[in-house]
Amino acid sequence: MSTLSQQTPPSSPTAEPFGNVLFHEVIAAGGRWSRRMEPGERLRIIDLEGQQAVDFLCYSPELPMDRLNIPNTVKLNKSLYITEGCKIYSDHAKVMFSVVSDSCGFHDTLAGCCSNEIDLVRYGVVKTKSCRANFIAELADWSMAPSEIVSNINFFMRVAFSEDGSVAIAPGVSKPGDHVELQAEMPVIAMLSNCPQEHNPASGFKPTPIEVIVYRP
Repeated sequence: MSTLSQQTPPSSPTAEPFGNVLFHEVIAAGGRWSRRMEPGERLRIIDLEGQQAVDFLCYSPELPMDRLNIPNTVKLNKSLYITEGCKIYSDHAKVMFSVVSDSCGFHDTLAGCCSNEIDLVRYGVVKTKSCRANFIAELADWSMAPSEIVSNINFFMRVAFSEDGSVAIAPGVSKPGDHVELQAEMPVIAMLSNCPQEHNPASGFKPTPIEVIVYRP
């Protein structure tokens, strides 16, 4: 399930190295996407132009209330950042995904998703596009309500924090073509919002497309 996207043929040179490609698509700036994945399938997210935040949620399709849990993920990885070698945990401390490849190295767990409401408070702007709005629309396709939105991972987004506890969204460090690749460790619904934020550095002040490849090695 996706919106604002451009289908790319499986024969595309970008997809060819991945073997058994199940899905390959370019998600437009501000777009959204979700898909059920089975154990062993891999999701590669490619930042095509660099500095583009990608907000990520995941849910168990058998038990949707068992979903991404950021505190469990932070505690069990002993890190506020997600990178290669980390695992993504659920409310029940089940491993939902493993991060098997990462060319960027900094993926945020602190800042959550942008919303029309918080952008009005922070920046005094009235908006209709946000990651929260994308998640609400995508969850509806799976018969889930807005209450299922929890704290998310922000791939390619850099949030700096200091010893005194202060945090700030900083310019991203991802370069054009950087990627992160996740392997499903259980049946799971993966959900993305290609962040439309224009008022902070999350998406380089100019949202750009990303590429999504689902394949089985």
